[in-house]
Amino acid sequence: MSLQLRLFGSGQTAASKLSTANDGNHAIDKSKVLAQTDAGVITPNTPGNFSSIRSVPVVPDPRYFDREQADKLKELAKEKTDGARQSKRAYKALTKIEAADKTVHKEHRKYEGAVAENELGKKRADTGLAKKLHGLRPGYARLGLGIDKADSDARTRIDEIKAKLTGGVN
Repeated sequence: MSLQLRLFGSGQTAASKLSTANDGNHAIDKSKVLAQTDAGVITPNTPGNFSSIRSVPVVPDPRYFDREQADKLKELAKEKTDGARQSKRAYKALTKIEAADKTVHKEHRKYEGAVAENELGKKRADTGLAKKLHGLRPGYARLGLGIDKADSDARTRIDEIKAKLTGGVN
């Protein structure tokens, strides 16, 4: 059983914890890292449908229009021009929202990176302490043996004194 498992054991068995937690493996799933944030997001794998907008059909050949047609087209042009202006404003706002979302996303990932990096630093500190404590074990063992020897020596001396005083009878 490894030192870390003895010091910081958990509900896992020693073998499974050693094989999963301490051997440099990872649980980073590339497909999750590269997954789209939304099904409608445009990426090289989902390039969109390249659709367009066409408010009126294409006039395939030269032709004449009468006054009524021209008036209706002029009114439609006015509506579409205003609609285009409003659409431009809306798309500009949507672009700003996307940029804000990206900023929040990036900052959150920076934060998560800092948490992960600091967790590693904490585990390094824990490991350093564990190593230090193991290095102290022989010293504590020496101290314990010294106490045991002192106790044994004292008992031997006490027994010798008792024997002298009582004449060897306990």
